Amino acid sequence: MEKQVGMKLTAQMLDDILAGGTILGGGGGGDPVKGRKYAKIAVEYTDLRLIPIEAVDEDAVLLTASLVGAPNAKDQFMTAKDLAYTVEMIRKNTDLKLGGIITNEQGGEASVNGWLQAAISGLPLVDAPCNGRAHPTGVMGSMNLHKQRDYKTVQACVGGNPETGNHVECFFEGSIEHTSKLVRLASIEAGGLVAVARNPVTAAYAKENCAVGGVSFAIETGKAFRKGLETSVEEAVNSVCEFLGGRILARGKVSNFSIETTGGFDVGYAEVDGCELTFWNEYATAEKDGERLATFPDLIMTINAQTGEPVTTAMMEEGLDVYVIGTDKKNLKLSATMFDPELLQETEKVVGKEMVKYL
Repeated sequence: MEKQVGMKLTAQMLDDILAGGTILGGGGGGDPVKGRKYAKIAVEYTDLRLIPIEAVDEDAVLLTASLVGAPNAKDQFMTAKDLAYTVEMIRKNTDLKLGGIITNEQGGEASVNGWLQAAISGLPLVDAPCNGRAHPTGVMGSMNLHKQRDYKTVQACVGGNPETGNHVECFFEGSIEHTSKLVRLASIEAGGLVAVARNPVTAAYAKENCAVGGVSFAIETGKAFRKGLETSVEEAVNSVCEFLGGRILARGKVSNFSIETTGGFDVGYAEVDGCELTFWNEYATAEKDGERLATFPDLIMTINAQTGEPVTTAMMEEGLDVYVIGTDKKNLKLSATMFDPELLQETEKVVGKEMVKYL
């Protein structure tokens, strides 16, 4: 593939996607400060380009770059070498002819996860993320591969601090569900977070099952938000709500906030001016006075009313002044997995709220 195909990713686009991706993360998807750390290297020192999936040969194999773990975990440790080595492990342990990298989801880290891997490996970054928002489980980002009975995946994960004995390098082969569970366990052993390369598929399959155009959509979301922020936080919130076809659900100080990291996930609850929020990494439900306002995979997100900073669930704290915004799932670029009732049932159990009936 010609190096000059596609859109060159710039420092401004990085700023845009870190804002837009964090908002589209819906409370999850990682920390944009950490996301910037490695994506900045890729943008500043390489000719990194975003390639439309239409420009990729249909039989080319695309590899998903992902981060797995609990955003609130305190012992996370990852290096640029860890990120790059996930792709190298796939190359070493398989005979796959890789043709590109796609990101797993949207979020402060997730939207740019894969940028450094693409830059180092020389593989193009393809504008077809597995999902156009963040999601809690690996299967939700599996592009419906869990329904392909004959599909066997490979997953390579790396992370953890060698100095504390937590560094792991793992390669798994098997079903989507079992290998994803093993990666989740590896993230716990690594201190809360691992970089992952996984789920090789052809570009033809990705085109039918991914959120095509999701990366450029995140860039445009961030551009709308940051343009409004030049005027005020209120204007930024209104601007992004208009762009996403959403609305403000509440504004006020966070109260009754709780968060617990369990099983490699952050689980919790918060209230904002009577609006009750539940989350499992990502915000799952928003309701007020008994009325359901939004339900995952609808987008629910919080934004700091003083600074304009998008606030993930891991960043939430008691007394923080925030806007709660929401938009319907139909306004997002989503994977088909987001509409699978079976995959929502686990989230229902965790947060203790009915969700499937709102699909």
